[in-house]
Amino acid sequence: MAAMSTSHGTTVSGVPDLSTVWLRVFLEVARRGSFTLAARSLGWTQSAVSRQISALESALGGARLFDRLPRGVRLTEAGRILVPHAEAVADSLHSAAREFAALRELTGGRLRFGAFATADAALVPRALAAFRARHPRVRVSREEGLTPVLLDRLTAGHLDLAVVSSTGRPPLDAHDLHHLLDECLYVAVPAGHPLADHPGPVRLGRLADDDWISGAARPEGTLLDAAVRQGFRPRIAHVVAEWTAKLGYVAAGLGVTLVPALAAESVRPDVALLAVLDEDAPARAVYAATARGRALSPAAEAFVGALRDAAAHVPAPAREGAG
Repeated sequence: MAAMSTSHGTTVSGVPDLSTVWLRVFLEVARRGSFTLAARSLGWTQSAVSRQISALESALGGARLFDRLPRGVRLTEAGRILVPHAEAVADSLHSAAREFAALRELTGGRLRFGAFATADAALVPRALAAFRARHPRVRVSREEGLTPVLLDRLTAGHLDLAVVSSTGRPPLDAHDLHHLLDECLYVAVPAGHPLADHPGPVRLGRLADDDWISGAARPEGTLLDAAVRQGFRPRIAHVVAEWTAKLGYVAAGLGVTLVPALAAESVRPDVALLAVLDEDAPARAVYAATARGRALSPAAEAFVGALRDAAAHVPAPAREGAG
């Protein structure tokens, strides 16, 4: 099988690879019926137009595309065959150019992102509302999941970015991380708890003797890592996965639980929230993660900006000086 490869006129299995410049010049000559008028329209010289047509005819095996007349040119049968194909190529390129412009100017395109559950309580809705107000024509799809799952989806190319969290440890290095916030924690206690009316932040050690409600049987890898760092292992009395259910247990006096700042706005009124004193180790860092080595789309870049703006409204960790 013969195959030659050059910058112009490449053939693969006998099919010519036609330069889009040739086709553009060909269509202009066909429309104008003249090399001179086509050259004037393109801003070229007549000889340059003639060379492009000759190169196209050579690439087509010497097929003559125009009859040269005393005044102007006329399409041959081969030229008439080529016209609809050249127009289809030109239309496809124009369509691609429009889509590229829409992508660049955020008047089209898509955004696929994921977020962990508590980010969906306030951070993501605020960012998404601002993004949609500015870029209503961008198609948006979202997923909810745990950080490891979202990072796997990101790596596989199913997401453009993921809002993820890291509790007490640096996140995976296989992604580019755009820091959004260091999230403070609250302790949710029953309304009748001795600390329910405490005026300032508290150290978690003051609740070392309480029963705890957690999403896992062990504190490692959860928000309760913060308690381990502060010198005690919480006594986990109830393992409850869903936030609303955790707060129901607290309201019933069955224990206390940690609530991240991103979920604090949705806490029920019969539960008291106490700010946890941050001792130089923020309980959870929140990031917008993107795939390393993959170009960030204009929509994803704009959404990272919207997330940063929304993150500015989340309370910062409480520091030393109280509790």
